[in-house]
Amino acid sequence: MAKEFVLPDIGEGLVDAEIVQWHVAIGDEVVEDQVLVEVETAKAVVELPSPYAGTILRLAATEGETVAVGDALVVIGDPGEVLADTPTGPEAESETGVQEVVAPPDADDRTVKAMPVVRRLAREHGIDLADVTPSGPGGRITREDVEAMIDSAPAPAAATSVTSDSADQDQRVPMARVRRAVAAHMAKSWSEIPHVTVFDRVNGTRLLEARRELSSQLDRKIPLEAFVVKAVVPVLKEFPEFNATLDGDDLILRAACNVAVAVDTPDGLIVPVVHHADQRSIVELADRIEHMATAVRDRTATPDDLAGGTFTVSNIGALGGGFGTPIIPHGTTAILSIGRAVVRPIVEADGSIGTAPLFPLSLSYDHRVIDGGLGQRFFARLMEELEQA
Repeated sequence: MAKEFVLPDIGEGLVDAEIVQWHVAIGDEVVEDQVLVEVETAKAVVELPSPYAGTILRLAATEGETVAVGDALVVIGDPGEVLADTPTGPEAESETGVQEVVAPPDADDRTVKAMPVVRRLAREHGIDLADVTPSGPGGRITREDVEAMIDSAPAPAAATSVTSDSADQDQRVPMARVRRAVAAHMAKSWSEIPHVTVFDRVNGTRLLEARRELSSQLDRKIPLEAFVVKAVVPVLKEFPEFNATLDGDDLILRAACNVAVAVDTPDGLIVPVVHHADQRSIVELADRIEHMATAVRDRTATPDDLAGGTFTVSNIGALGGGFGTPIIPHGTTAILSIGRAVVRPIVEADGSIGTAPLFPLSLSYDHRVIDGGLGQRFFARLMEELEQA
């Protein structure tokens, strides 16, 4: 019997995904857990395995098409099974051969029949399904019907420019999927969280020496973020409000220190998570951070790799940055930004003047949870840990 596999919710806040590549074709025999398709979410490219064994009877979307969570991806049946060509009743079989309850259409005419992906295509192009002539079985509107309507629609009038030089014309460029997701998350955080950001510089002499020594021992460059995460962990244990989630009137103090580390990628800022950072050595932290940076740049990170962060570290110094005002990821209470170290004059403990590499630090925290005194005590302890690295 034919079974329909729909796009599952494979990540926090996922609403849709784009079909990147099908690994099967109609007529193929598949086993349970065999990879069917690669889909791109706002953060990663994910392989989806088959929940059933059987024969591929229908692929419900094409490569490059966006599918909403809950929409059909593929229909899998028994060996030798074929799809029904005609409807059998008011809840008529769709083109997939699977019973489909006709959902209320966008128009007032509630007898319109169309798959969810066809309805979405019509919405995106401002097509009223009541105006489309159906060609599918049982009076169903197909994707081809909507595309024909789109093709027959008059082209919009071209925008005019005050000059004949095309270089002076504005361009409308769609935002990439990752950029749209980042924009939505940042807007949500900024609108809901009252931010406080504090700044200071920390002496990075010992930290940089420790990094050079370990890099020399291992004959590889150890990422600075590994040392920063190692310094942050004991301070999070001491000040659990910074490793927490505000849920209504309750503050959830997280047991694990899952430190997210921001990574700059060609597709936008991605923040993979080092789970249980408090249980990892400095080398294990370095390995994990390097692995995750490669994974997000290659778009091979899994949804689990990108979920569950409890505190965030952003090394804007890697791009030459100094101080900043980092935005707190929604669901957490704080974020630390570290800038590029610059050698500056300092006053030593004995009163003499010297020089040292000073890292700019910027700490943003949720003022609903953390007041100024607590914030400054956390910041001071963190600077101690960084200077003693």
